[in-house]
Amino acid sequence: MTKLYIAHQTCSQTVQIIANELGLSPELIHFDVFGKSTSNGDDFNEVNPLGYVPVLVLDNAQNDQLSETVIISSYLADQFPESQLTPPAGTLERAKFDQLLNFLATEIAQKHIPLMRKLMTEDGIKWSHAKLASAYGVLDARLADGRAYLTGDTFTVADAYVFGTWWHERSGAPITHLKNLMAYKARIDARASVQKALKDEAEIVALHEARKSA
Repeated sequence: MTKLYIAHQTCSQTVQIIANELGLSPELIHFDVFGKSTSNGDDFNEVNPLGYVPVLVLDNAQNDQLSETVIISSYLADQFPESQLTPPAGTLERAKFDQLLNFLATEIAQKHIPLMRKLMTEDGIKWSHAKLASAYGVLDARLADGRAYLTGDTFTVADAYVFGTWWHERSGAPITHLKNLMAYKARIDARASVQKALKDEAEIVALHEARKSA
């Protein structure tokens, strides 16, 4: 069975959501980022020596491993082109979509992390908050024409990635004034694939905690 290594409240939720949208059921394995243990006893250092999730281990002869949120999510979506979770590979539309994913990775996901880990000076915090507000403002402007999702009326990997990096409360980024964005987030929250991802994550985290306490 394909395995998906996840961690609590991280961007690995993105991959869970896409798997759910596609009707896939990889075995979920929780990695405790701070305690460095896994829910099934695997040595995560052997899975990804860089120490971060998500990691997808394919059920093939080589047990190939994929890491990086947008790579895994796009790969899964590409296996089911009828899902429209990504534009067709090799098209200009796909290039623009990948541009959006890279924007989300560099201007949103990565900007949150040093704030959440409290690694910044006061001036650095102000600068990063402003950068995040600006980046989320770009998304808010995209949604101003009434579209349901970032690229139109179809839910895509990009929308799942926004949810998987929705860390403004933990990083202190001031974005709740962006009304289009807040309404968009509510639509994503209501999706069955998202609700299942949260439920499945909570269950595997609780199982891991119980095993550590046993």
